[in-house]
Amino acid sequence: MRIAAGNQNTDSLPRPPTISDPQTRKHTNVANIKSQIKRIGTNKKAQDRNRQVKSQVKTAIRATREAIKAGDKETAIERLKAASKSLDKAAGKGVLHKNQAANRKSAMAKQVAAL
Repeated sequence: MRIAAGNQNTDSLPRPPTISDPQTRKHTNVANIKSQIKRIGTNKKAQDRNRQVKSQVKTAIRATREAIKAGDKETAIERLKAASKSLDKAAGKGVLHKNQAANRKSAMAKQVAAL
């Protein structure tokens, strides 16, 4: 069916199947192909997992920076170890690139050493 430029009546056009998320009130298109439906699900799981890992990394880095800002060297060293561990885990899971994790650890280690 062809729609003329002036006629914007799209009610008769077929719409792709959608799924709505009640929390965000967003509608997303759902694929008709079985393998694509599976990919959407696995991508969502990976996205949720990556979001959780990134949040843990940010929390650990924030705690380290707070200890550095407070000037407490012992606490900063403990928190640096925890942050390094979470950065290494994130790099191992592929959430962060290994070089980015190394750069962040190095920068924090320099700040802790300067205390």
